[in-house]
Amino acid sequence: QVQVVESGGGLVQAGGSLRLSCAASGSIFSINRMGWYRQAPGKQRELVAAITNSGSTHYADSVEGRFTISRDNARNTVYLQMNSLKPEDTAVYYCNTVPAYLELWGQGTLVTVSS
Repeated sequence: QVQVVESGGGLVQAGGSLRLSCAASGSIFSINRMGWYRQAPGKQRELVAAITNSGSTHYADSVEGRFTISRDNARNTVYLQMNSLKPEDTAVYYCNTVPAYLELWGQGTLVTVSS
């Protein structure tokens, strides 16, 4: 059964940095696009960054220039480097395919940014 496990979240002050990791199992990396999503309290889940197998990336306007998505296909891992964090970045972060595969949602990793 294909699974993903997100890690790397935590509590950080505004302006700080965190690096999230998503370890995937199975043949998930045969899928072209992988992405990081987030869900803040009381809000809908949103896609914040995506990357193709060829390395093309796409970012939501709210994180453009601050977040960097990357992938290591040999390790079946996707990363999200988050810099210049803001309190509004506080959310649970998930990785999934793009578009998302319903059965692939993991537990996510909580990022809390204090002001």
